[in-house]
Amino acid sequence: MRHVHAAGGTAAGVRLDISDISSFGAFTSEVSALLERWGASRLDIVVNNAGVGVFGPLEAVTAEDFDTVFGTNVRGTFFLIQSVVPLLAQGARVINVSSSLTRHTSPATSVYSASKAAVEALSRTLAAELGPRGIRVNSVAPGPTATDFNGGAMRDDVGMRQGLADQTALGRVGEPEEIGDAIASLAEEDLRWMTGQRVEVSGGFLL
Repeated sequence: MRHVHAAGGTAAGVRLDISDISSFGAFTSEVSALLERWGASRLDIVVNNAGVGVFGPLEAVTAEDFDTVFGTNVRGTFFLIQSVVPLLAQGARVINVSSSLTRHTSPATSVYSASKAAVEALSRTLAAELGPRGIRVNSVAPGPTATDFNGGAMRDDVGMRQGLADQTALGRVGEPEEIGDAIASLAEEDLRWMTGQRVEVSGGFLL
């Protein structure tokens, strides 16, 4: 939020556990109150970036692991969009974060990859469903990126970073800001004719 304030904007943080859909009503009420305080009535942009990964080979994945991943990545994303739809402006943008793993394969990622494939299918369907309101729904699929996801392995493990870089056309793993740039581009009016699309941002990983 400090970056928003530094740029002269106004920002506020509202806590949300996306795996707990019973909290969504209170969340949307709080967001609605904030919008009213700022003299606005509708949301223009929603980015669903929260996600969780539990990784392991087929025989090691438990029902609890499966429910955790799908409960957050798919169920949470779906019902959060459902909750905020009444707040969305005509022509709003919904951007869901997927993964390059929906295009290529990697050992021990089956449940996570399947959850992100579901997010992409959800994005296409909702693009059609919300299109009459001018609402655009797209998904961004990051490749290996130096974030704190999965314990920060792609950020902190030098050997892993090099191995991934060797398989990437641009010769390195991505940085969080580069994923943010892609999301920001989808939110701009320059891409107002794009909806129901998957945009991979991976630096050419495993081409």
